[in-house]
Amino acid sequence: MNRSVISAALVLIALGSVCQAGDWREKLTKELPLFGHRNWIVIADAAYPAQSRAGIETIATEADQLEVVKAVFAALGKCHHVRPVVFTDAELKHVPEQYASGITSYREELGKLLSGLQVTEVPHEELIGRLDKAGETFRIMILKTKMTLPYTSVFIQLDCGYWSPEAEKKLRQAMKAAAEK
Repeated sequence: MNRSVISAALVLIALGSVCQAGDWREKLTKELPLFGHRNWIVIADAAYPAQSRAGIETIATEADQLEVVKAVFAALGKCHHVRPVVFTDAELKHVPEQYASGITSYREELGKLLSGLQVTEVPHEELIGRLDKAGETFRIMILKTKMTLPYTSVFIQLDCGYWSPEAEKKLRQAMKAAAEK
């Protein structure tokens, strides 16, 4: 095969992991029933990198960040098989308004949208590393928005909706106790 055919094939493969902007709601609705614990959904800003791991799909929404956050949590609210474990960039609370006009308002609005949820702040690079690792085995959906403020991505790791961490802990303790007898 010549180089131009190989180059064209590589471009088509790369484009296959990016959806068109108008399809993101449909894609979310279609994929969410397939997702389970250990899958991730990320609502990302405009500069978020397209990761190359095969399990990571990037969807350009061309939508407002907060609109996408609302839509994702509304969809998750209708799912009983998964529950969201929410992470934000630790850097977000330290970004000064003087360098990122509108960041204060964004933080306030995001806080309202995420109220009632436990949100864990983790350094951005660590979250990207977690996605890279998870993408080795599990699918990740990145919904890239038109947000142009730094460290505004919302990372959602899905967990089982009908089995709690406490129930899992008790199960493991019971199994260990039974094995020791």
